[in-house]
Amino acid sequence: MEPTIFDLILSKEIPADVVYEDDFVMGFKDVNPQAPVHVLFIPKVQIKTHNDLNADNMDYVSKIHLAINAYAKQIGVAEDGYRIVMNCNGQGGQTVFHIHMHFLAGRQMQWPPG
Repeated sequence: MEPTIFDLILSKEIPADVVYEDDFVMGFKDVNPQAPVHVLFIPKVQIKTHNDLNADNMDYVSKIHLAINAYAKQIGVAEDGYRIVMNCNGQGGQTVFHIHMHFLAGRQMQWPPG
């Protein structure tokens, strides 16, 4: 697969404001934030879309969720609440084809989101 911008961030070829990192997941601030806190959490392996998840790579999604839980507690928004969004393909709003979860916090979220 051709490298995405997220792969270039993982390899440090493109700088990012990294706020979380472990052996499996990286979290960095979105360059176009939609909330006071907007962090993208990505696996350290390229999985193109949600449709490409399978038994061999599904653990990465669990690790992203655990990373988000830890980060929410670390920055003090776990109790107030936050939103997690994952888009899939064009009509779902996905623009970078390396799965990622948007973590949004710091304001009251509205429903429906759009």
